[in-house]
Amino acid sequence: MNETEKKDWLKAGRITAQAREYGKALIKPGALMLDVVEKIEDKIHKLGAKPAFPVQVSINEIAAHYTPQEQEQSEFRQGDLAKLDVGAHVNGAIGDTALTVNLGTENKELVRASEQALQEAIKLIRAGIEICEIGKVIGSTITSLGFNPIKNLTGHGLGLYEQHAGIQIPNYNNKDNTKLKIGDIIAVEPFATNGTGYIQDGKLSGIYKLENIKTIRDNYSREILPYIIKEYKTLPFAKRWLIKKFGPVKASFALRMLKQQDIIAEYNQLPESNRGLVSQSEHTILIENKPIVTTKE
Repeated sequence: MNETEKKDWLKAGRITAQAREYGKALIKPGALMLDVVEKIEDKIHKLGAKPAFPVQVSINEIAAHYTPQEQEQSEFRQGDLAKLDVGAHVNGAIGDTALTVNLGTENKELVRASEQALQEAIKLIRAGIEICEIGKVIGSTITSLGFNPIKNLTGHGLGLYEQHAGIQIPNYNNKDNTKLKIGDIIAVEPFATNGTGYIQDGKLSGIYKLENIKTIRDNYSREILPYIIKEYKTLPFAKRWLIKKFGPVKASFALRMLKQQDIIAEYNQLPESNRGLVSQSEHTILIENKPIVTTKE
């Protein structure tokens, strides 16, 4: 990694942290979810980056991949447990961070479980550590507080225009002896739950990702696919973004056709399998002689 690239990674992390904290203050009972995520995405642009994926505000038992749709009127409610997951990129270098906003008086310990697990993991992270050791401390921290880590969700490596690249960072001791090395960039994201500790596929999310580039014949798709390639490359994007650009009829038709041709894939929302409540915390870390948490405010 050269110095220019490093500056991009650090800038992306800094902007993502600012957007996360800005968004945290917006999440209140009665606030429209769509207004909140759009304000955060606008903030990312104003700070000099682009969203690395649609801002997500997954509620209660939904662990990840919920973003409101165009014109949706859903509101945050008193008692909600909202996972705010924010990503920004600068020339493809990504910052990825999350926190849990507790809109009730209960579940404080559940929120603390994911936060403390992340803090304990960061203390361990360095070049040469086996990733199972990171998973071990995450899992043991969460279970020591009376909750379960979600075992089929992981942290992940990051690459240029790649939100999930290379290694996975487990939330329990999975016996993977792969070692972190200088130059790795990882997102560590403990998920804690009072459920069984597993997620399953839920409803479709309206979040998509480019998978393959093929020739397609209909005019709407031929117009929209080059835009997707140019604007998002291999990063996730929202249906509502395309609706704003192309209108609901054209965008919806093109997405349907591109999905049928396996050119794009749509993410599922990820509910906890026993409808347990879920908390999440996440930071992006650049592995150097002294690791750098790029998304720390």
